[in-house]
Amino acid sequence: MACGQKKEQKSSEKADVGPKQWLTFNAETKEAKHVVLISGDEEYRSEEALPQLAKILSKRHGFRCTVLFAQDPSKPGIINANYVKNIPGLESLNTADLMIIFTRFRALPDEQMQIIDSYLHSGRPVIGIRTATHAFNFDPESTSNFKHYSNGYAGDKKEWADGFGRLVLGEKWISHHGHHKHQSTRGVISEVGKTHPITNGIEDSDIWGPTDVYGVRLPLPGDSQPIILGEVMEREGEFNEEDLFYGMRPTDSIAATTNDNGVLLNDPMMPIAWTKSYQIPGGKEGQAFTSTIGAASDLLNEGTRRLLVNAVYWSMNMTIPAKADVDLVGDFKPTAYEFRDDEYWLQKQLKVEDLE
Repeated sequence: MACGQKKEQKSSEKADVGPKQWLTFNAETKEAKHVVLISGDEEYRSEEALPQLAKILSKRHGFRCTVLFAQDPSKPGIINANYVKNIPGLESLNTADLMIIFTRFRALPDEQMQIIDSYLHSGRPVIGIRTATHAFNFDPESTSNFKHYSNGYAGDKKEWADGFGRLVLGEKWISHHGHHKHQSTRGVISEVGKTHPITNGIEDSDIWGPTDVYGVRLPLPGDSQPIILGEVMEREGEFNEEDLFYGMRPTDSIAATTNDNGVLLNDPMMPIAWTKSYQIPGGKEGQAFTSTIGAASDLLNEGTRRLLVNAVYWSMNMTIPAKADVDLVGDFKPTAYEFRDDEYWLQKQLKVEDLE
């Protein structure tokens, strides 16, 4: 081995020292689009959902993918979804062609928020999944320069009213429209969606998930176009806290009329997936896609996976396949969506590399 080769090998080995803090799924070509997927929510297992989505995008469609995770900086490489103040590796957004965000109530340090802010200023595309409508939340007394990203922001920066969710994605956190853990979501293609390429290969009732429909304010703002509507379905099986789907099934056939608060459902139906243009103050215009279905357990549904994969192509102005290959990659056994206490994460010691 030449001396130069030895030096290069030692340098590479040195770079690999330390725990893995994010995942990288390479593509076969250098020209491949780079997708950065940002996890970090306490309930819907984004840390399980996004690695699987990245594997599908990489293996089935040739994208280069980077997946990021919430971690306590004192325990690098160990995922802690409850730790809201750190997501290492956001620098990968500097070379990203697409940002997929699935976070909830994060309060990241300014240096990390600055990277996200710069990405949005560039007008590059965004896909928000489930809790991304309320992706950030800073204490009112915080000294952060990015408090305007907070869910429900009502400060002096009027253009940022209701925060990142409303301005970029089209809505902030509003409500559980369906009865949480008791009423599931069946996707219905909207009139616009019937001719939209994002629904390529998707038929009515192909999309189903055990997560309930989120409430939104109608109509959605600006040029938002609902693509998939969420029909709230009654759970026909017995409630089981230990069951991945809490007793709900794709075969449930009874449409709900009210939720547990007596709110009328399904007339009108809430959009659960929509497109929208965005432009943050001082930035370029870009396009966004939002899906309030997409928890890890939702991704067991082929139609839900196809919706998200199609949205990736649409977001980057690429031709969407007639019927995208969305077969699962590897052994995907998501856990049930639920909040977990700090002790759970302390004991679990889930390593980033465990999800590779």
